[in-house]
Amino acid sequence: MASGLSKTPSDKTPSDILCLYFARALRGFGDGFAIIILPVYLQAVGFSPQHIGIVASASLLGTAALTLLTGFIAPRFELRSLFLAGAGLIVFTGLVFPAAETFALVLLIAFIGSINPSGGDSGMLVPLEHALLTRETTARDRTAIFARYSLIGALTAAVGSLAAALPEQLASLGWSRLSAIKLMFYLYAALGLAAALLYRRLPRDHSHIASAPKSALGPSKGIVYRLAALFSMDAFAGGFVVQSLLALWLFQRFDLSLEAASLYFFASSLLGAISFPVAAWLAGRIGLINTMVYTHIPSSLCLIAAAFASDLSVVLTLLLVRSALSQMDVPTRSSYVMAVVTPAERTAAASVTAVPRSLASSISPAIAGFMLAGPFSGLPLVVCGCLKIGYDLALLRMFRHTRPPEEV
Repeated sequence: MASGLSKTPSDKTPSDILCLYFARALRGFGDGFAIIILPVYLQAVGFSPQHIGIVASASLLGTAALTLLTGFIAPRFELRSLFLAGAGLIVFTGLVFPAAETFALVLLIAFIGSINPSGGDSGMLVPLEHALLTRETTARDRTAIFARYSLIGALTAAVGSLAAALPEQLASLGWSRLSAIKLMFYLYAALGLAAALLYRRLPRDHSHIASAPKSALGPSKGIVYRLAALFSMDAFAGGFVVQSLLALWLFQRFDLSLEAASLYFFASSLLGAISFPVAAWLAGRIGLINTMVYTHIPSSLCLIAAAFASDLSVVLTLLLVRSALSQMDVPTRSSYVMAVVTPAERTAAASVTAVPRSLASSISPAIAGFMLAGPFSGLPLVVCGCLKIGYDLALLRMFRHTRPPEEV
């Protein structure tokens, strides 16, 4: 929309962006409790941990496949229609999961549905929202818009995780535990319906369909593939210290209590969310690539140092400093990808750079599990930190001269 490109920072936020913000909040809240109650539900209907692991893998693969497909077909369809299809998938997942109790049916719903057990911001709606957010703002304001978008998702997901305790509260009032869990899936469907009502407010736009390229990626293909490879390296490294494995390391190494671990991870998530607007402010002064690299490297050094520290308070301090720095590349990374490709390639670029990250991050946790059982349990932290520093240096070397429009 041409009107979106002429706005200045002092103008009020366009209604389309507000719709996406509210929809992102609804999705974040739903994902926050859905990824927690999913394994609980599967256990309640008699599935073994092995079955639950297979369901989780099917969900990750399905999410990656659908995200990639969306990115490539988006230039040929109206964005509003694709948004409604994504919201419809949320409704479908919430309504059908409570009725599924056989392994084959659960596996199918997990693959085609919208619940992603890894958490984070992924799925078919993400590249669509990234493309529309970019189209509706100026180059100068783009990173700040993505920072707000990420902040909303992080905070509402945290609130949603607290809502996962609702089945236990209902059970104390006389509900059966299984019925209470199923009610949460219906709430998930209701949130999808509310998101659909918001997406319906978006304007129809057929103009980009007529001019859609035969290939979803065109002149920016080389940049996108190089970024995808680098982002995959970063995600593979991050898989060595996913939250569950980091918690396990703290339990084993320092005999940390569950209450203390909960407090740490809450503080860690809060610091990560607060860092998003700080990253936007910093990017406006030193640039997107520099913000990604020069905040990432210190966070990786803190992680490596924590692996060798013997005092719990020192370890937790280093890990909290890492949390305050390590997520600053989330809005800057999304903003950079949208800035260095043509408008017609944005949805495909968002998908192609996101899907390999999901696949790469699913490999390293299994390797880290073996490392934790070895003689030096802090090895996953060291490997993660070293790989991430290598990624940062490679990103700086390859893209320091490829600048977004606002930095030229």
